[in-house]
Amino acid sequence: MFNVLVVDDEKEIRDAIDIYLRGEGMKVFKAQDGVEALEILDREKIHLIVLDIMMPRMDGIKTCLKIREKRNLPIIMLSAKGEDSDKILGLNVGADDYIAKPFNHLELVARVKSQLRRYQKPLEMEGESPDIIEVKDLVINNKEKTIYLRGDEVKVTATEFKILQLLASNLGKVFSIKEIYEKVWEEPFYRSENTVTVHIRRIREKIELNTKDPEYIKVVWGVGYKIEREN
Repeated sequence: MFNVLVVDDEKEIRDAIDIYLRGEGMKVFKAQDGVEALEILDREKIHLIVLDIMMPRMDGIKTCLKIREKRNLPIIMLSAKGEDSDKILGLNVGADDYIAKPFNHLELVARVKSQLRRYQKPLEMEGESPDIIEVKDLVINNKEKTIYLRGDEVKVTATEFKILQLLASNLGKVFSIKEIYEKVWEEPFYRSENTVTVHIRRIREKIELNTKDPEYIKVVWGVGYKIEREN
């Protein structure tokens, strides 16, 4: 059974999501703000968080940042606004996915299931994916789900790891944004350009010395992204 933490200051929304997810066999914990959410995380094993952005005491952005200091579990952000700026802000601080309110409960359940599937099972690669992938000073451990750069561990989210894993397992192959989204998120691509590009930017900020002249993740303009083979 999966444990899902729903964080929203509106009781009606917390209770509605509780009903939807319990109907899918999940156990739901509820919090009305970020402070209460962090307290629940300290005492319960949570597999996924549905996190509202606008909340009193501690909002979703600050809560997401605090969670990412220690934990790598999937986070789906909720917001009453459907603007791209809110979506990008949520993804920039470490969220894995984003749903705008009002949302369709079938879409919410589908997104939750998709995140749990990706988090629990390894990504199916096109090429062979050995236990250890080394590209220059970057080491990807597929068994331990860790990234090391020049001997130091790089903290990445589950989604960031899978993007790196996909590109590094297929050196030299260019993946379009659509291909990356559908392989990593495991759902049909629909106006999700920002989701992928924000995650790529976050990865670059963690592994590149110069994000304007990246050594690892290269862009092929108008086509997509790749990690080049070493000469």
